[in-house]
Amino acid sequence: MASISVPVGGVPTQAAPRPRLRASDFLRWSVDHKIIGVQYMVTSFVFFLVGGTLAMLIRWELLTPNLDLVQTGSQYNSLFSVHGLVMIFLWIIPMFAGFGNYLVPLMLGAKDMAFPWLNAFAFWLIPPAGILMLGSMLVGAPEAGWTQYPPLSTLFSGDGQTLAALAVHLLGISSILGAINFIVTIKNMRPAGMSYWQMPLFVWAILATSIIVVMATPFLAGGLTLLILDRIAGTTFFDANRGGDVLLWQNVFWFYSHPAVYIMVLPGMGVLSDVLTTHSRKPIFGYKMVALSSLAIALVGFTVWAHHMFTSLQPALRIPFMITSMIIAVPTGIKIFSWLGTIWGGKIRFTSAMLFSLGFLSMFVIGGITGVMLAMIPFNLHVHDTYFVVSHLHFVLFGGSVFAIYSGIYHWFPKITGRMLNERLGRWHFVLTYLGFFFTFFPMHFIGMLGMPRRVAVYLPEFQGLNTIASISSFVLGLSTFLLVINVIISLRNGRIAGANPWRSLTLEWATTSPPPATNFIGDPVMFPDPYGYGMPEAAAYLESIDRQFGAPARPPVTDKPAPGVTVVESGD
Repeated sequence: MASISVPVGGVPTQAAPRPRLRASDFLRWSVDHKIIGVQYMVTSFVFFLVGGTLAMLIRWELLTPNLDLVQTGSQYNSLFSVHGLVMIFLWIIPMFAGFGNYLVPLMLGAKDMAFPWLNAFAFWLIPPAGILMLGSMLVGAPEAGWTQYPPLSTLFSGDGQTLAALAVHLLGISSILGAINFIVTIKNMRPAGMSYWQMPLFVWAILATSIIVVMATPFLAGGLTLLILDRIAGTTFFDANRGGDVLLWQNVFWFYSHPAVYIMVLPGMGVLSDVLTTHSRKPIFGYKMVALSSLAIALVGFTVWAHHMFTSLQPALRIPFMITSMIIAVPTGIKIFSWLGTIWGGKIRFTSAMLFSLGFLSMFVIGGITGVMLAMIPFNLHVHDTYFVVSHLHFVLFGGSVFAIYSGIYHWFPKITGRMLNERLGRWHFVLTYLGFFFTFFPMHFIGMLGMPRRVAVYLPEFQGLNTIASISSFVLGLSTFLLVINVIISLRNGRIAGANPWRSLTLEWATTSPPPATNFIGDPVMFPDPYGYGMPEAAAYLESIDRQFGAPARPPVTDKPAPGVTVVESGD
């Protein structure tokens, strides 16, 4: 329990001024973790628009059973290959790295990351990697999918496949450098009064993610090195006709790539833990179990890779991987029930951030259920390489990761920019995203179970009805993204001033101005002992001290006045 008798960081004579940043600050080399975080997020969002455009072209082609948009199967292969590589390696992973860069030092009360120069270097590997990735489409685009399986990637794909492999190599180096930085920062730069059990759950999620990156990404780097050598130096690591082993790539790739699914999901789970408790005004239910479940996911994630190889695996080896694939659902289930326990009976505020977090919950549960289905050997053999797998993957990575990214944007945009996003546009963004996503990917479950293979541009006419629904819905999903773009542009120019802590959150990033100053905090920040201690008597005094020192919102969108049942508070209109 804490007694806050003075404002955070000392007694001010007046509210602290709000720093002003120029666009040019984000277009140059900087070692400020906040600028680097924004650089990550803006850069990855640009690639998201590119990857989304490729997705629209894919769904345009699939409106009818015949070739319409593309002229050959090879052109279609290049569309889904580059789409997958961009969305995974240039959108979701670096976007969450951007959130981590911006928020982790602030949440820990630190002035910067442990290695600021290394932090900047890790980001500046991403633009050239993205140029290589997109440039690959000009010299014989990669056609082997995001998995880059040999012999497709070694014998039957153009020079762009080499460029794509080099791009992923650079992005892997960037991830490893960033992960090392996160681990050292979390280990060494917590304030004296903050134990591991007082860290925000987003920091726990970044820690677990960084452990996966450091342990798994070198395997991908090694595999990519062998793949590049096979393509340009005449080696035969994956050529079975000359003594190589084509399954070696699958083992090495999936030993990275299945844990990599949690690289893309765990930070989103951390976002949910912060958003749900803040906008429910309730302490997190089962804090330690949620924190430890992140580490459990990181550990068990290394034991399930071969379920991607059930059709090529020896039958006796399938059973242990089926068991581990089901076990990993347990720590995920702990998080789901903890989040439900957190919002149960809370004073829920249906802000845009809260809506996208609730959307994550519903969509990710569907993805988790289909994941358990795919862990079952007989079912997996039946739907292997069908659209059922496509649907499952997108329910996890879009319904999970992207919904969490949107939630995080709406939640932390006021801290990053000092202005509120428009809530009316935010709710329209949520509705169109939710409906567009669901009706794009849910029908694919049925298409897959009926036998439609993925990665084909020409399909049987009986699948056209559901494919038409999926394609039209995907166009709605694509257009919904521009509501966020419009919202951001309008809010940056004319958005309402947010104040230091518009959501009245107890985590430490809100105990400073919005946006924060160069050194993050004015004076020494005073943390509240429980980052999720909503309802504690001392919490109100702590929050009031933040408003006095750093400025309250022009029109406070959040109050803690007691109200019966569920309360909806409008903000940002």
